[in-house]
Order: sequence, then structure tokens, then C-alpha cells
Amino acid sequence: MAALLQVALAPVFIASTYIYIRDKYEKEPIRLLFLGLLFGLIIAAPIMGVEMFLSTFTPTEAVFKEALYTAFIVAAGTEEFFKFIVLYFLVWRNRNFNEPIDGIVYSTFISLGFSGIENILYVFNPLLGGYQTGLARAVFSVPGHALFGVTMGYYYAIAKFESSERKTMLIKSYLIPWFLHGIYDFILLAKIPMLMLLFVPFVLYLWVQGMRKIKVHVQSSPFKPQE
Repeated sequence: MAALLQVALAPVFIASTYIYIRDKYEKEPIRLLFLGLLFGLIIAAPIMGVEMFLSTFTPTEAVFKEALYTAFIVAAGTEEFFKFIVLYFLVWRNRNFNEPIDGIVYSTFISLGFSGIENILYVFNPLLGGYQTGLARAVFSVPGHALFGVTMGYYYAIAKFESSERKTMLIKSYLIPWFLHGIYDFILLAKIPMLMLLFVPFVLYLWVQGMRKIKVHVQSSPFKPQE
């Protein structure tokens, strides 16, 4: 039981540690990061409720339509919306949100909080769970949520620090991770062999773009020492 819990939570711990380390020049308060994880965990309950409600409208006449609706509306639409709401109310006016990388840090911690409880539910599921599920989710699902968080935080930070683009970037900070999350889930749900060939390249794309976004915001920190 304890070993299975470690398998579920280890990738969350590793990802959150990595993001914390990448915040090189002005670390965020541990208390606020903990709140991000905690609220990410708490929103799992309303997310599950909304997803169950939306699932009652799932079209069942074709696998393609069912996968499209489930991926973009039920899963990605709901999960990214609640993460965005928490991110906005947690840090938008907080004085600790004082450099671009902070948007990525807080957004990713919220995503990892949600991913952690989701991982536990999957790993301990008597039908779907187990060590193989935990390892598969450690490689794909948890990093996926983290990278959606990176994307959200990237545009969210631009909205915060570049007022001329505020509305556009706030919209992007929800829509772009929603779109990427939807594609991710759709590939897995559609059960189209040719489409599955694109899954690993798509995940690699998320990694490359995520690392680039982190680097851009780290380098633009006002706390970076002048060379």
C-alpha cells in the first residue's frame, strides 16, 4: 500500500522539485507553493462532479465524436478551467508574483496538486490501477499535466507583466493549454492506430516547448544579476 502510494506521488515530487529549482533568482514562499498544491488537490472534487455531469451529454453514435467531446469538453475544458481559476485568485494580486517565471511555478504546482490526487485515484483503482499504471502515468500523465501548467503559466505571466497584451494573454493562458490537453487526450481516446503514432512526437513537442518557455521566463527575470 505504502509502496503504491510512493509510485503515485514520486513523479509529482520530482516535477515540483525541478520547477522549484528552475526558479533561480527569487524563490517563491513555500507556504504559497503548498497552497498551490493543496488547491490543485481540492479542485479534484468539483472537477469530478462537473465531468460526471458533462459526461451525460456524451455523443455515443461514433467513437470519434465521443473521443472528441470527452477530450476537449469533459476533460481538458473542465480541468484547465478550474486550474486557471485557482491560479488567478491565488496569485494575480499577490506581491510574491513579481517575475515572469513565477507564473509558470504557481501554475505548475496547481497542476501537480491535481495530478497527484488523480494519480492516486488511478493507481489504487481495483480495475485500472497497480504498478504498471503508476509507472505509465509517471512517464506521461504527470509530466503532461505539469507541461500544461507550464504553458498556462507562461502566457499568464505575460498577461501580468505586459499590460498592453493583458486580455489576449489571459485568454491564451486558458485556451492554449486547453487545446494541447485536448489533443493529448483525444489521441489516447480515439483509438486510431495511425493517430497513436503521433502520440510520442506530440509529447516530445510538449517537452521541447515547455523547456523553452521556462528558459525564456527565467532569462527575463528582473532579479537576474547583470553581466
